[in-house]
Amino acid sequence: MRVLFTFNIKEDQLRSLEMGFPNTEFSFTKNIEDVPLDSYEIIVTYGEDITPSVLDRAPSLKWIMVASAGVEKMPLDVIAEKGIIVSNVRGIHKTPMAESVLAHILSLGRALPTLREQQERKEWNMKVKQTELRGSTALILGPGAIGSEIGRLLNAFGVYTIGCNSSGDRAQFMDETIPFDQLKEVLPKADIVISILPSTQETKGMLDDSYFKLMKNTALFMNFGRGDLVKESTLVHALKHGEIGHAVLDVFEKEPLPAESELWELGNITISPHVSSHSGKYVERAMEFFTENLSKWQQNDRELLNLINLKKGY
Repeated sequence: MRVLFTFNIKEDQLRSLEMGFPNTEFSFTKNIEDVPLDSYEIIVTYGEDITPSVLDRAPSLKWIMVASAGVEKMPLDVIAEKGIIVSNVRGIHKTPMAESVLAHILSLGRALPTLREQQERKEWNMKVKQTELRGSTALILGPGAIGSEIGRLLNAFGVYTIGCNSSGDRAQFMDETIPFDQLKEVLPKADIVISILPSTQETKGMLDDSYFKLMKNTALFMNFGRGDLVKESTLVHALKHGEIGHAVLDVFEKEPLPAESELWELGNITISPHVSSHSGKYVERAMEFFTENLSKWQQNDRELLNLINLKKGY
């Protein structure tokens, strides 16, 4: 069996693979276009280099392991036509992203940016507006692996958590869970609105002006899922007209965020350049998913961890 990685791993990780799977050949490239793909049964990739032409050149390909949570940039319809299985590393981001979300919430609530500004001005001012989390309500759009971990951390601070997903099925660490069609009923109750939603046909542009008008004018809106959930113009209007109190954005409609974007100029926004999931342990965690699934694969078990529904896109 031949496996192609389109990114590099550490020497000790490669040695571990070779020891654990002695009958498997592992190859590596940074440019999939330069490699003959005829004999590879498995490709391990971040996803963006998988194109229809790559798939046409890989007649033996049966499984694509995506070392990322998002698969929306891949030609899923072509992959489905060819009967190729796709799995990802859903949940790999839950620790760093949940910690990032909590860090921003605590920083704003305890006025750390303001205190830092006062320090730079050498200003001793005890009249700083601060608040606390206990007794507040957080609405989490997409209470999956990441959203549930955020909920777990918020529960520890005494926050009431409401999960919102397409089905309304109960989610872990949510005090209650609602379907998307009940979102507008719940928005006025939320002190914090956090989106971890993937990019799907259902979620693209889902939050229009009408949703922000229903939020508390003190609400903290956080988008850590995908930037196409809400148009930039909608966010600018909500922030400039006081429909919400503050926004923390890690993802944007267009990335990198253009220098001419009005978002840069607003005082009630925190801009994070899509780094909330970054961690020195990322590849290590991705390899854990891969090795467990490779063991299943070699035993002809096709019920892999984190299989992607190619029709739904997640």
